[in-house]
Amino acid sequence: MAGCSTLGRGSIEKRSAKLAQGIQKAYAVESNTATRIAPMIIQNAEQYDVDPLLLAAMIRQESSYRSNVISPAGAVGLTQVIPKYWQQTCQGDLFDEHTNIHCGTYILAQYKQSTGDWKKALAYYNVGPTGYQSSWKMKRQGKKYAREVKQHQTHLKNAL
Repeated sequence: MAGCSTLGRGSIEKRSAKLAQGIQKAYAVESNTATRIAPMIIQNAEQYDVDPLLLAAMIRQESSYRSNVISPAGAVGLTQVIPKYWQQTCQGDLFDEHTNIHCGTYILAQYKQSTGDWKKALAYYNVGPTGYQSSWKMKRQGKKYAREVKQHQTHLKNAL
């Protein structure tokens, strides 16, 4: 299972509590928000074999743990899913935290499966596979995004 050693092998409650504390410390997220979202991160990370720290870092990068944020591109929620691209795959209210984290994790896992590489999967998550292939500028943006998420992941790991 991805990320087991960092959060331990205890119950989901114990691992969620540890992750929530790390999210609060590393990202200055309110206690109630971190405590509410941490179990969702762990459950979806386990379901899709994603490191929960990577998923937590991606949420930090995408929305800074703000559930109701909408980007200029129309991406919504914690994981900043663009409904018009993912409406067939991600049905339901993408402002709902459970739905949004589930969908964002699914998308990231699909990109990992197609690329075989977490950094490229993160780049795809940011600019899309077509964007990544379309120009050096978009590829550079995607790679920069991946580096930033990895930095957030390292910061979180150090806070645990």
